[in-house]
Amino acid sequence: MPLLTRRALLVVATAALASCSAAISMGGSATHDSALAEIRATLDHGARAWNAGDLDEFLSDYAADSTTTFVTPRGVLHGIPAIRGVYAARFAPGGKRDSLHFESLEVDLLAPDVANAIAFYVLQRGDSVTAKGPTSLLMRRVDGKWKIVHDHSS
Repeated sequence: MPLLTRRALLVVATAALASCSAAISMGGSATHDSALAEIRATLDHGARAWNAGDLDEFLSDYAADSTTTFVTPRGVLHGIPAIRGVYAARFAPGGKRDSLHFESLEVDLLAPDVANAIAFYVLQRGDSVTAKGPTSLLMRRVDGKWKIVHDHSS
């Protein structure tokens, strides 16, 4: 290939990459901002369901897939039925379930439909915080909704 043709191709390729890079930079913020808002809405939905005592609705924020995982001190659980088992006692009549909300949400958009969300869960009874800890959630957009595919909360 002649040197002039290689240089022309290099110039065109460089311009194309610069154009793509600019489009990603400009769109990246809007994409991140919308993902952040949607993921915040998902966590708020889960907190409302928790506070209402609706375990099925709370679990609806998890991907209904056998590969969905939940890390516990005793090991990794797989699938919604196993995750349900962790929470069932808290949602049973007479179960202890303080009010839930999330703070300090950070979202790292790993791909257009995959995000790592980090926050602090806070459980309260009246004005007293009864538990607070970090949660790291790998989330995937499924049918237009962000779903939890991996939950590590401690």
